[in-house]
Amino acid sequence: MDESPINPWQHRLTGSTIPVLSDAKHQHSALRLPPTPPGFLDPLDQETDEGTLQLALHVIETERNALTSLHELYSADAKAQNCFRQAVNCIAKASLRDGRIIVSGVGKSGKIGQKFVATLNSFGIRSSFLHPVEAMHGDLGMIGPVGNPLAQLCEQMADGSPLDSHSCPVFAQRSLSNCILLPAPIPCSELDAFGTPAPTSSTTTALALTDALALTLARRLHASPMAVFHKNHPGGAIGASAIQAKPQLMGDIAVQVHHVPLVASRLAHVDATVLDAILTAASSASGWVRVSPEAIIAPRKIQRIGRRLDLSQPLHSLESGVVVEKGDWISIDAASSVQEARNWILEMRQLERGKTFLKGGTVLGIVGAQQLVSGVVEIEEIISDGELRE
Repeated sequence: MDESPINPWQHRLTGSTIPVLSDAKHQHSALRLPPTPPGFLDPLDQETDEGTLQLALHVIETERNALTSLHELYSADAKAQNCFRQAVNCIAKASLRDGRIIVSGVGKSGKIGQKFVATLNSFGIRSSFLHPVEAMHGDLGMIGPVGNPLAQLCEQMADGSPLDSHSCPVFAQRSLSNCILLPAPIPCSELDAFGTPAPTSSTTTALALTDALALTLARRLHASPMAVFHKNHPGGAIGASAIQAKPQLMGDIAVQVHHVPLVASRLAHVDATVLDAILTAASSASGWVRVSPEAIIAPRKIQRIGRRLDLSQPLHSLESGVVVEKGDWISIDAASSVQEARNWILEMRQLERGKTFLKGGTVLGIVGAQQLVSGVVEIEEIISDGELRE
């Protein structure tokens, strides 16, 4: 059976072969080619530019000097230090009120802002990035009233109005004139240092400053920032590292005090009652309730008073030990492992006096950053009822 002539242009290429016509009968053969085209001498492949490495080292040194300058500024300048503290307090208060941090910026600064948002979210500090141009086209709904200062700033950036490129605004008031400015100057402009105004040193200092702000906030808001970070990173290399056998810390199991709801009376001019405490505990994610900023009732105590007390009884009249004042909490470092805390309690209970303050119903106050009690744990969480009865 005669075969139709083969059109080499329609023949499918496979591997490193191409079809060619070998004779007048249009029979074909394959010409084997090298897997890659032969190379040619490119002057860019040769190390003819001796200044290449020197320029790279100059860039690194210039950015290092910018970071050194930033460190010196926040080490010695009282105004810069005060602004940083105000920014931390402002954002921390908003986060504790279940607010959302909105970060905005354009160009390279916008990229730094997006990284800042990602870091905040990693530590459970709810944040969103708002592009100024998108804000002018509907995304202002993310931040509420159009008249607020962030909306004003977005409008300026969208219009191309000049802003101070070496400060990061964090808003505490309702006008741009009252905002908090975090200075991030560079000792030498990029144009002078590199012959081009491309953001380099300025973005490096901005990145370092926002990282410092994010990590400071994480320490302020969480007894164990690492536990929150790992919780929010179940995947990837970070998630894999969290799965590895590591000692659980007291800060990991603590209930944050600022998350514990405050008992309020259902009736005006009437003291809060046992029923009020039970209803508050029912809506509490942890079961803990606060009677005052300095007094707390643990979940196991709530269960007991609900079974054996008059629901209309005022909380201030309850017997000692039900409501535990902050002065009676037993302090334990958040960085202590659960096993270390357990061993210490059992060791102290071997002494007669240890059994008087380390007993059932004891509230353990978990001490975090700045030596402040930021969390609470019931002693029964780490010591069994049987061990506490011995």
